[in-house]
Amino acid sequence: MTATTIRLTMAQAVARFMVAQKTVVAGETVPIFGGVFAIFGHGNVAGVGEALYAVKDQLPTYRGQNEQGMAHAAIAYAKASFRRRFMACTSSIGPGALNMVTAAALAHVNRLPVLLLPGDVFANRLPDPVLQQVEDWGDGTVSANDVFKPVSRYFDRITRPEQIMPALRRAMQVLTDPAECGPVTLSLCQDVQAEAYDYPESFFAEKVWVPRRMMPDADEFAAAAAALKLSKKPVIIAGGGVLYSEASDSLIAFAETHGIPVMETQAGKSALPHAHRLNMGSVGVTGSSASNELAEQADLVLAVGTRLQDFTTGSWALFKNEALTIVGLNVQPFDAHKHNGLPLVADARVGLEALDAALTGWTVEASWTAAAERGKHDWLGAADAATAATNAELPSDAQVIGAVQRARPKATLVCAAGGLPGELHKLWQADAPGSYHLEYGFSTMGYEIAGGLGVKLARPQDDVVVMVGDGSYMMLNSELVSTIMLGAPITVVLLDNAGYGCINRLQMATGGANFNNLLKDTHHVALPGIDFAAHAAAMGAQARKVGSLAELEAALAETEGAERTTVIVIDTDPLATTEAGGHWWDVAVPEVSERQQVNAARTEYESARKAQRT
Repeated sequence: MTATTIRLTMAQAVARFMVAQKTVVAGETVPIFGGVFAIFGHGNVAGVGEALYAVKDQLPTYRGQNEQGMAHAAIAYAKASFRRRFMACTSSIGPGALNMVTAAALAHVNRLPVLLLPGDVFANRLPDPVLQQVEDWGDGTVSANDVFKPVSRYFDRITRPEQIMPALRRAMQVLTDPAECGPVTLSLCQDVQAEAYDYPESFFAEKVWVPRRMMPDADEFAAAAAALKLSKKPVIIAGGGVLYSEASDSLIAFAETHGIPVMETQAGKSALPHAHRLNMGSVGVTGSSASNELAEQADLVLAVGTRLQDFTTGSWALFKNEALTIVGLNVQPFDAHKHNGLPLVADARVGLEALDAALTGWTVEASWTAAAERGKHDWLGAADAATAATNAELPSDAQVIGAVQRARPKATLVCAAGGLPGELHKLWQADAPGSYHLEYGFSTMGYEIAGGLGVKLARPQDDVVVMVGDGSYMMLNSELVSTIMLGAPITVVLLDNAGYGCINRLQMATGGANFNNLLKDTHHVALPGIDFAAHAAAMGAQARKVGSLAELEAALAETEGAERTTVIVIDTDPLATTEAGGHWWDVAVPEVSERQQVNAARTEYESARKAQRT
């Protein structure tokens, strides 16, 4: 029997295939692709562009303003959707494609799904070298898109139209796999995009993808449960995997039943409501005193859905109990085994519920839970003091955070880089899963506004507030235009400290002279005096500059629910930071220097390193 076929170009097959992929959200079958962000050029406009036009009513195409920005928006969409839905991004070859590499690395580090479809050179090579083609005179197979390989979970270059069938099937497996999840790059040779092939109609049959919930291995599970029962001072570190597994309720039940305090990574923050008595808040370098004091004493860390990066572990100097055991509950074995831990390779929700059942009747000593609750009470007092409003001419980041929290307490907060993530990790009071959206795995400056767009597209009912520094805003602000074009209004609070204040503080802390971070310390003839409100208004946003915290709160209250993106600018102190909480971070200091301050910092650095676990 001959299979029924349909003759399509390779690009048309890609578009039709994407339309056919579905998932189930809240009991409803919906498209798994939320849309395609596109910037067209000669490497994709004729092939992919024509194909997307044909399905525009089923698979919306959104025009980006910058390839990196549109990819950030797509990634934020996936994160805000808890990886249940995601987007694709297409660009031309050369600079268009390479602009997406930073975003690919961001998605790779953070285990987030995005399908990247950059154009590529001609497979037939007849017109070589084409415009924007990178040539390697020692390797005729090289193209600029090869740089996607180390930052893609799966990479393929499509040089024949039929190759797209196994490539797309493999792409979907990776994009939906809890353990392998990350960016997929299908590099589409521009001549092959336009070539036709007789594709089997079965390739375009609707397919529904639902999350795989991995069950734990019996021996690993027994070892993990036994270790927990023996522990006297256990803590839980909740990572992003808790949210992606939709395991918040299971985590709360487990913690309450067994009396175990919980601390959150940047990706895991909002897994528990801020007000929950066992939520100790942030942990590590940007941790609360409540979390870090417990972590120093802990004899067992149940690390749920976290990759245990250095900000979480205080560069592995935070945990000071020599008898410490780490139990890594993670879908990815690479993460579950970190630091010689006991691996428990399983879905977060499944693993927590199974452990809960296995530990029936067991709880930690009441004194440990009570100490945690006292520590939280003390921390909340310090946090309230840091965020309280004053009449300071230049408020601190913490005080601006307090103003935003008071004015928009139910907002979904988006941020990425600079000093703000550390302050927000400590101080923001998230009360619902996903209401705190930080890109801090790659700490990518410029993610913020594009990320806010992605969150708003994924969660249109949310009040999305983006907090961004002037440095990040200058790096990538063009997707402000996209928020207006797409009717996806967000509120941007822009904190202007006249430079890279976070790195300036780090420079000072490591003994360096103030140099090349704050604008006044750069090589310059004249300072720019940037009018950020005027700039945002020129791109179509409602914009204003406020002169005090009271004005900021009033502006936030006034613009809540606005139908157009709002940008509110406030000048801030580049040096002030929250002293409470926190932990040492390993940033190497020069062994020798002409500066006495550097030599002193090196002495402190060598002393601090002695606490690192090996």
